[in-house]
Amino acid sequence: MEEDTDFRRYNQEGALRCIFLCEFHPIAGPKITCQVPENYISKEIFDAVSVYIIPKAQLQRSTLTVTLYESKILGFPVRIDNKKYARNAFYFNLCFVCDAWARSVQYETVVKKLADYLMTMELETHFLSKQNQTLSGKARLSTMLKQVLYDLNTYRICTLIGGRTATHLKVAPVSQDPEPVQDHQVPVFIEDPSTFHKEQWDLTTYQILPYIDGFNHVARIAAEADVENNLVKACIQNLVYYGVVTLIPIFQYSNVYAVTPKIRSLITDKNLQDRCIQYVAKSIRQPPAFRDIFRMYSNMTYGTTVRDLCIRLNPHPLRINERKLVQFGVLEGLIRRIQKYPVFLPELNHVTARNSSHQSFNGSSSFDEICCTQGISSQQLEDELEKDPNIIVICK
Repeated sequence: MEEDTDFRRYNQEGALRCIFLCEFHPIAGPKITCQVPENYISKEIFDAVSVYIIPKAQLQRSTLTVTLYESKILGFPVRIDNKKYARNAFYFNLCFVCDAWARSVQYETVVKKLADYLMTMELETHFLSKQNQTLSGKARLSTMLKQVLYDLNTYRICTLIGGRTATHLKVAPVSQDPEPVQDHQVPVFIEDPSTFHKEQWDLTTYQILPYIDGFNHVARIAAEADVENNLVKACIQNLVYYGVVTLIPIFQYSNVYAVTPKIRSLITDKNLQDRCIQYVAKSIRQPPAFRDIFRMYSNMTYGTTVRDLCIRLNPHPLRINERKLVQFGVLEGLIRRIQKYPVFLPELNHVTARNSSHQSFNGSSSFDEICCTQGISSQQLEDELEKDPNIIVICK
């Protein structure tokens, strides 16, 4: 049962268990000179992996990870060449230790930066090579490692100041790369862009930002910003990765939406209600009534387009912006888009594909994708499909 639990949590983030510094002694060989907490890594375990902790020259200044028993050791070995040292070089490795099942990639840049900080301290004051010679030197290094261990586990950031040298450590979240951005997808800001400084954006991203309004799809943004399409996709994918924008389907009045089980939370969550009213209001000074908003969401179902809904309920006198209503519902998961997928079935009348457009009628390309690729409207596509008895449309 315990093994099954460890398997399920494998590659999840865990706390740092230990930080230690090891050096290559000219006589004794590799040894741990300081670790917090003390004796977390035993001499037997260290001796078993020391050849990887203080490696050959080819692996110096490389991120190395060693998993042994219940621990994973992450280090960044450094060699300082100088004739003042025995054997004309000083070798050390600052290592982080976490559980064997835990993910360690988020610590790689931190280990490297901390190793570079210690190297600078060594070059300036012989901080490492002399720390074993005095009790104060050992205590200072131990205090530093304790601070790093505590701060990174508690706050995920740590600032170290020593003499004229300072460094700032931060454990950055590591996310999976988002799915490739498609031409027909619409980027929407989920972080206020005004909180970012101009210097934080690259030139291409800064150029496309004014065109990200929550309704322009990627291909339109590229055209209006006069930026190459693939560059726009790369920029938006980067914004998605860092949680600045998210992607939603194109808004059209011919779209069909259906409520999700999360619509219940709109009744019980007062904060969500307030945000919804503010978001969908045509005017901040005259907010709509919540009952009218909820009634519009409740009438979203299969077969009912946004146009049908607007004709029936007339949102404008109700002070509701129907475009923002749909956008908020999709972003919060209150509603979902019912997509249409055309499928070409030549066996219905024993025919073969007559043109290239039939190749995209394979059941995996939605109306949005096809219209964007072919540069036609949804109504034009509908008219084309109605003329062909060998095409059926799947809604899901």
